[in-house]
Amino acid sequence: MSADACAAAMARGATTKPSFLQAAKGGLVFGIIETVTPLLGWMLGLAASAYITAIDHWIAFGLLSLVGGKMALNAGQRLVARGSVDETDTDEVVSKHKGMLALILTAFATSIDAAAVGVTLAFVDVNIVSVALAIGLTTFVLATGGLMIGKIVGVKFGPVVELIGGLGLMAIGTGILLDHTGILA
Repeated sequence: MSADACAAAMARGATTKPSFLQAAKGGLVFGIIETVTPLLGWMLGLAASAYITAIDHWIAFGLLSLVGGKMALNAGQRLVARGSVDETDTDEVVSKHKGMLALILTAFATSIDAAAVGVTLAFVDVNIVSVALAIGLTTFVLATGGLMIGKIVGVKFGPVVELIGGLGLMAIGTGILLDHTGILA
């Protein structure tokens, strides 16, 4: 869940060059938002679960595959287009990524997948509070680290992290489907 936040944090770190304290504050913003969104998604999924329990594993598979596939596709496009940014584009990106509002918007944009996963978790027997806290804490650590790494190495590895995260989500969705259909049993 935290791979896209880490990738976004790396890109932001490359443009904003944060101190450790600024990186920790940025990581906290990512972590809090990434904790709240799966809880909201879970509540939405729980409200609808009585109507769709017979196909919940297909929904989990579909949502995780779509979110993971989108992440992987975006990462692939960024990897292919890596050499096409000129200096004026870079300056424009730097000015767009500064400020708390940009940080919050980035954190929300990267947490949409966490909300989708929260919906799917409503169909699986899990302690959502523990899961949401684990996602939030992991995101805090990875986003803080991503900001610091981005400061040092730039955006070189951001798309790779996002690609791995997207493929991981697709694998989780496939595992849920295989488990619930009895193929893994």
